[in-house]
Amino acid sequence: MSRQIRDVMHRGAIAVEPMTSVARAARLMREQGVGDVLVTYDRDLFGVLTDRDIVVRAIAEDRDPNTTTAGSVCTRPPVVTLTPDDTTDHAAELMRRYAVRRLPVVESGGCPVGIVSLGDLAATEDPQSVLADISKADPSG
Repeated sequence: MSRQIRDVMHRGAIAVEPMTSVARAARLMREQGVGDVLVTYDRDLFGVLTDRDIVVRAIAEDRDPNTTTAGSVCTRPPVVTLTPDDTTDHAAELMRRYAVRRLPVVESGGCPVGIVSLGDLAATEDPQSVLADISKADPSG
């Protein structure tokens, strides 16, 4: 049974500005136990920075994480997004189509209000699944 995204999303996703260093963004991810941060500028979504972006686009290219900015290595628009009124079925379809594990949730004006992950969908749609169990585990190990 499909539910609205507003019922399953993580509200108040962590956000950084484009000029934030990759090192600072990585520390925020660690402190918050998340694998991504939204990159915002003037309350609008600029991009999404994932732990994979940091590894592949910064560290693997020998870029200094203290001087490399989140805005220079994040996934930039067009970033696939959802609204709070979208459904979990629509979210799953977008994740499948674009091969992403997380989707920012934005209000009609483009202002980010949260994020929904593949694990959120698994926990909602099939709480007994292995993916739901993994998603509930403490990310710090």
